[in-house]
Amino acid sequence: MNKPGTPAEELVGGVIGGSILQGKFRVGDEIELRPGITARKGGRMVSEPLFTVITSLHVGGRAVEEAVCGGLVGIGTELDPSLTKSDGLVGNVVGKPGTLPPVLDEVSMEVTLFERAIGTRDLVKVENVARGEKLLLNVGTARTMGVVTGVSKDIVEARLTIPVCAEAGNRVAISRRIEGRWRLIGYGILT
Repeated sequence: MNKPGTPAEELVGGVIGGSILQGKFRVGDEIELRPGITARKGGRMVSEPLFTVITSLHVGGRAVEEAVCGGLVGIGTELDPSLTKSDGLVGNVVGKPGTLPPVLDEVSMEVTLFERAIGTRDLVKVENVARGEKLLLNVGTARTMGVVTGVSKDIVEARLTIPVCAEAGNRVAISRRIEGRWRLIGYGILT
């Protein structure tokens, strides 16, 4: 949006994009982004939600005053453009303030493992998840590492390196490092 050399008075705020899963947005609505900005404090990753106002909406290549569920939407905001460049806010969830799920730094999920790891040449058999193991977890568009803190039957508990905004019932893609690459080994449902 802001090309090099654009005068300061013509700069516009950052643009975020994605799909609206429920409800609708209008130009002028206040929105919240969670988990927001994540930074390391005292050896831990801590997140701070962001609040802003919608300045424009774009659907199907044209500007609209209101956007509803379905398809992709571009949301112009008053955020500093440096926050949104290079997919800097990927993995965040956007909604009206006070309506978003909690930000989690630990998860518990009901896990279903595949028989074989996806994408391996030799069809590697998937072993059970072990305590202390590091897994790559994808919750929506958010990607984080999870260190397994507990395993019992089909339930796996993990401490996350980067917090995610999610609620019970959300699906989680689970990957394990196999032969030097992350391979999909199953999925989980947050409990």
